[in-house]
Amino acid sequence: MGHWICCLCSRVADSLMLLLVLTLSCNPSTAATPSPSAPHVKASYSFGRTFLGLDKCNACIGTSICKKFFKEEIRFDTWLSSHLKLPPSYLLSYSGNYTDDAKSWRLVDITRLTSKYQHDRADKHICTSLLKTKTCSLERALRRTHRFQKWLRAKRLTPDLVQGLSSPMLRCPSQRLLDRIVRRYAEVPDAGSIYMDHLTDRDKLRLLYTLSVNSHPILLQIFPDVEGWPFPRYLGSCGRLLVSASTRPLRDFYDAAPEVAADLALQLLAVLRSMGTNDLNYFFYFTHVDAGTFGVFSNGHLFIRDASTLGIIDKEEGSQLSDDPREYKDIFSCLTVDCQSVFVSCNSIREKHSLVMVCQELLPKLLKGKFQQAVQEKIDSFLQHCADSLDDDQGVNEVVAKLAELLKPLRSCDSRFAYRYPDCKYSDKY
Repeated sequence: MGHWICCLCSRVADSLMLLLVLTLSCNPSTAATPSPSAPHVKASYSFGRTFLGLDKCNACIGTSICKKFFKEEIRFDTWLSSHLKLPPSYLLSYSGNYTDDAKSWRLVDITRLTSKYQHDRADKHICTSLLKTKTCSLERALRRTHRFQKWLRAKRLTPDLVQGLSSPMLRCPSQRLLDRIVRRYAEVPDAGSIYMDHLTDRDKLRLLYTLSVNSHPILLQIFPDVEGWPFPRYLGSCGRLLVSASTRPLRDFYDAAPEVAADLALQLLAVLRSMGTNDLNYFFYFTHVDAGTFGVFSNGHLFIRDASTLGIIDKEEGSQLSDDPREYKDIFSCLTVDCQSVFVSCNSIREKHSLVMVCQELLPKLLKGKFQQAVQEKIDSFLQHCADSLDDDQGVNEVVAKLAELLKPLRSCDSRFAYRYPDCKYSDKY
């Protein structure tokens, strides 16, 4: 009886298998379908145009790097957690991760031109001043202005088109500097021309808006790191956020070891020298410095982290403006500063202006109490002399040279300073 039941079960199984084979062979599309796998659940990022500021374009920086945001090839640090939430929108800067191949990631800084509060206040000011309403189309409002209408008609960016803007970079503009801006503006296809024929109306508004709010991204574009300028690499912009290579602010190194502090102080002095004397004959000066103005890469190399307070004087051509810039103030002059702000005269900027500010604000905090008493007393004396020598150019030069000579032997040569190691082993330069 048991043997008969087993035979019956076997025949039933064979019949079912045959039926399945016949069914599949009659339906080629079914036969070619692979066996189903477990469903892949894609993470959902609550990412929107408002956070980026894309909803405010073309009163924004640009859109050159938007695809990387939406393809998740740029991620905020918080996106690496299980919650995948965007960081608060009120922050001025964010730490992020950037990839070109979805395998290797590198750190980047994601920053706003100004705080969201200041952006919102400026947007409201545009609407209430130009259209007498609380809300409006920013682009339509700005397009109606006399300044932008002049930009639309212009073939070349000339000093009169930027006169009265609050950016320190444009307080003493030369035609040579303005041509460099147009020729190297990275948010448009590279035309290599000093004429604005390759800029659309939209491009012109974005450039004008950026220069009016914060010239930092423009400086990164026209003086790139690959040419030896001390700025982080500009990677692109999306809406009102820009992406650049990551640096740690100098304030993070106030408690660093003595040899690290000495190395950073020497680099800081070298950067200031290069900004005063360079092959292009541009003189860069700071209108303000603080602990976030300079930054340090992971290899120990010091760069200018925030270029928003940098002014430029063309030593080759000089300033092309002669009239009082206050006569040219308009809505673009007041997007981030008080319209009553007084501009510093180009003729009043001294070559040692930045050195004195650094001696007053940064070097004392970086070098304080780091060395043996006799050496520390000399350092403190040099810094005090430098800080008090605004009207004595020769005196500042001499005291800074002495400070540098005192700091050089206090550095060390090891892998912590990857930007100069192992070169420092075989060179008297270090």
